[in-house]
Amino acid sequence: MAKGKIDPEPEFAAFVGIDWADRKHVWCLQAAGSAKRETGELEHKVEAVEAWVAELCQRFGHRPIAVAVEQVKGALVFLLNKYECLHIFPVPSTMTAKMREALYPSGAKDDPRDADLLLDILWQHRDKLRRLSPDNEATRRVQNLVEERRKLTAEKTAQGNRLTSYLKIYFPQMVEWFEKLDMPLVCDLLERWPTLEELQKVSTEELRTFFRQHHCHRGLRERRILAISGAIPAKGDRAVIEAKSAVVKVIVQLIRSLLQGIAELDGKIEEVAAEHPDFFIFESLPGAGAVMAPRLLAAFGSQRDRYRCADELQTYSGIAPVTERSGKRKWVHFRWACPKFLRQSFHEWAGHSIVQSAWARAYYQQQRDRGSDHHAAVRALAFKWIRIVFRCWKDRVAYDESKYLAALAKRGSPLDKLVVVGIGTSL
Repeated sequence: MAKGKIDPEPEFAAFVGIDWADRKHVWCLQAAGSAKRETGELEHKVEAVEAWVAELCQRFGHRPIAVAVEQVKGALVFLLNKYECLHIFPVPSTMTAKMREALYPSGAKDDPRDADLLLDILWQHRDKLRRLSPDNEATRRVQNLVEERRKLTAEKTAQGNRLTSYLKIYFPQMVEWFEKLDMPLVCDLLERWPTLEELQKVSTEELRTFFRQHHCHRGLRERRILAISGAIPAKGDRAVIEAKSAVVKVIVQLIRSLLQGIAELDGKIEEVAAEHPDFFIFESLPGAGAVMAPRLLAAFGSQRDRYRCADELQTYSGIAPVTERSGKRKWVHFRWACPKFLRQSFHEWAGHSIVQSAWARAYYQQQRDRGSDHHAAVRALAFKWIRIVFRCWKDRVAYDESKYLAALAKRGSPLDKLVVVGIGTSL
């Protein structure tokens, strides 16, 4: 049974372990009630997968078939997930690695053995796996869009860091003049004048027009123009400067394309999220905004029987810490094995909520006063937020800050006292 499900799992007609690869997949199959195992190879082509699944469905009378694959998302999962008779059980790679290490100490690794190992895990430890239960199409549209946006944002950050490292070599003043380099103003400036020498040849009036066209505040505009005229070029090898400035022009073109792509995705996300029946819940959350509200919607999904309680989501997302015990010792540490994007979504939103929510500010400050660093305090706040949003999500109601503050006062919560004395408004 999938972790978190309250309904019993179906009676599976067969169990399959698939070791996926780019070009071919190795599978191992065992029919229910049989000790015999079959193995084979499956070419990674839509036609080949379709034919293989059709044969399986026909062979087992379209009854449920459990499939274990060491992949949560990807081409193979997308291909298999559309078949109603297949129930996908993603197996964490760390679980497979530990089992392989325990059962095959020699360290040898080959595809047939891995497929057989996945089948062993599926057969004997299915209760430890979370069955892949896809959300409805409206939710999957939001999920895919926000995940792709995150990838483009990560790429923009990487290119911005690369741009910074190049400029520090031959044009370090840019890092001082502009707080952010991955923005259209900087991209346009460097594409036209990639070196300080070229920039200083531009007339004051032309620079003033350039900054005005980019909506630069007058005071800041004049300070930058003054700084440009008084800057001293960094001495260095002209050959290096020529090469680096040429690459900088390419990097800023990439950043501009990424900014445009992100803006287009933002528009699509806004449109798709607004059409989702649950969006009003996440739109009501303090600090969620246009970016975080769709990400939170994607994080919770549409299947309300996926998690029995908020604890399961706190643990699965990596917000809940790990407690380890050995003899009389007990220690708590950060949870590493979790969906990183999911954890980032909760962590980032909790940080934004500090500004918008009185009790969240008070709680964050309470954690800091107890000695927690910033990120630990934000994680603790995210842990608390998940419980609140989980209840809103389950009940299909929007979040109401006044109702929650009233509930804190009714319970006599220490947080209520902190909000009353003003800690919640002092940050």
